[in-house]
Amino acid sequence: MLVYPAIDIRDGKCVRLIKGDYAREIVYAADPAEVALQWQAAGAQILHLVDLDAAKTGLPTNYAAIAAIRRQVDLPLQVGGGIRDQAIIQQYLDLGVQQLVVGTQAVRQPEWFAMMAKQFPHRLVAGIDAHAGQVATDGWTQASDRTPVEMAQTMEALPLAGVVYTDIATDGMLQGPNVAAMAEMAASVRLPIIASGGVTLPDDIRQLVAAGVAGCIVGRTLYEGRMTLEAALAAARTPQ
Repeated sequence: MLVYPAIDIRDGKCVRLIKGDYAREIVYAADPAEVALQWQAAGAQILHLVDLDAAKTGLPTNYAAIAAIRRQVDLPLQVGGGIRDQAIIQQYLDLGVQQLVVGTQAVRQPEWFAMMAKQFPHRLVAGIDAHAGQVATDGWTQASDRTPVEMAQTMEALPLAGVVYTDIATDGMLQGPNVAAMAEMAASVRLPIIASGGVTLPDDIRQLVAAGVAGCIVGRTLYEGRMTLEAALAAARTPQ
């Protein structure tokens, strides 16, 4: 299973939001590129970057910070936040980003998302964020009437790189992931599932391996020293 160290960027800084609340922000570093280099040195295989400002506005506010990471780090990058039109997709792919996570537009404009997935096969990832069992959009500020599994099943036939499935209630809480929800998604959908939210300890990762997910995104626990990236990577190598 792949481990994705998370670098969430807001106002050009590396931050973390508690349960997706923009009013509950922890700033970890002024330079996200330095953080990316740290994770690369620790053995990361891929990085998960999020432009938190763009997730709300749809504008690539932190593009410069992401471009700086691309220049300085020799790792695949998965980027999300505000990926809502073809021009932004092309801009990031031209930059050398390997995967783009599309959330809001994938939910709101499924026909457009299907067209983009076919135009850029295996480069797009569906970002499905859940709050109280329903899909949330617009930087987690709006709720829809679909369940995460229902949403993912509508995308199964598309040539996607996978699905990032975030449980908002556990995100940034350091209380463990929603393993049952992740296992349900992995069992219900043929696409690779990347779990996000609440991963705190190596045993959390081992449980997600057993649940059949293809990867997990790890953030706050790394920044606060509760788990090293080396320990996370070792846990991810546990046989399923």
